[in-house]
Amino acid sequence: MIVGFNHSGFVVKDIEKQIQFYVNVLGLQVIRRFSSDHEASQHTGLSNAYRELVFLRKSDENHLLELIQFIEPEITNDGHIPNTYIGAAHICFNVENLRKMYEELCLKGMVFLTEPITRKDDQGGSISICYGHDPEGNWIEFIEKTS
Repeated sequence: MIVGFNHSGFVVKDIEKQIQFYVNVLGLQVIRRFSSDHEASQHTGLSNAYRELVFLRKSDENHLLELIQFIEPEITNDGHIPNTYIGAAHICFNVENLRKMYEELCLKGMVFLTEPITRKDDQGGSISICYGHDPEGNWIEFIEKTS
């Protein structure tokens, strides 16, 4: 029986660059960082996996973001697929004052697909949404809901 969410993860090429982005640009906190050798990586189904891992979160949130860099086997390509393909992934953050955050993140060099777009929701409030990318092209969505 599923009782809740634990974490979401991205495989990354440069874990140091990604940590800097998620900590310094998005304001997440590193909760845990470690190396996983061949024995500790058996659950991946790769008998020879060696990985660097970091778990991040926003303050006291329970849901974690896991960044994984495979040292062995090496990453063979960038792996990104268009967001309309089966298997495409993204993470989404709830935010306050999306317009202000969007402007601040643009100044820090984050690339967005559009400016925040606002529309009415089914409950009579509004929802503002925009998508961007992290430095390696992973999709990041931001949502602000107002009543």
